[in-house]
Amino acid sequence: MEYKLHLKKDKKLATILKEADHVIKKRKNTPVRLMASIISQQLSTKVAAIIFGRFLDLFEGKEPSCEQVLACTNEQLRAIGLSQSKVNYIQNVAQFFIAEKITDKKLYAMETEAIIELLTQIKGVGKWTVEMLMLFSLGQEDVFAVDDLGIQQAMIRLYKIEHTTKKELHLKMLELSKNWSPYRSYACLHLWQWKDQGAI
Repeated sequence: MEYKLHLKKDKKLATILKEADHVIKKRKNTPVRLMASIISQQLSTKVAAIIFGRFLDLFEGKEPSCEQVLACTNEQLRAIGLSQSKVNYIQNVAQFFIAEKITDKKLYAMETEAIIELLTQIKGVGKWTVEMLMLFSLGQEDVFAVDDLGIQQAMIRLYKIEHTTKKELHLKMLELSKNWSPYRSYACLHLWQWKDQGAI
């Protein structure tokens, strides 16, 4: 694929691009994607999947509208295993999308920084959560998740990055990632895959 030809210019990154090509595509129902991210925070993938399944069961297994989410009581949402803070954050997402009249189409057309600025206004939604949304749901090919622990660990190992502070690490990571643009999302996917395969 075209992205690999570009990323292979980075000789160290080229060594981990041997796996199958990744595909980045748009997914619908952005508010539910954000809610799924909130549900998964600080949980293992397996537990997050179970709780998200229970969340969908509240709506007969279908992805709900924001209005349907707000029609649920706190007790219903707490009963599926959510903390009160996560219940609040999910409700915040639903209320914000309704109030701002945000649609998938609108988000698809926006620039990266504008999306981050818009969605981080929602209490409970941070920059990392929005970056994951852009990469996995909005189909953006040039997202670089500098705050992601997995990406940090993979890059420290691959590039033998020495650092004494988080700021220094971030600066070195951002400098390296400039060479990957406009395909930084794919670089992140390969770095995660390399890390998960036990390279670290």
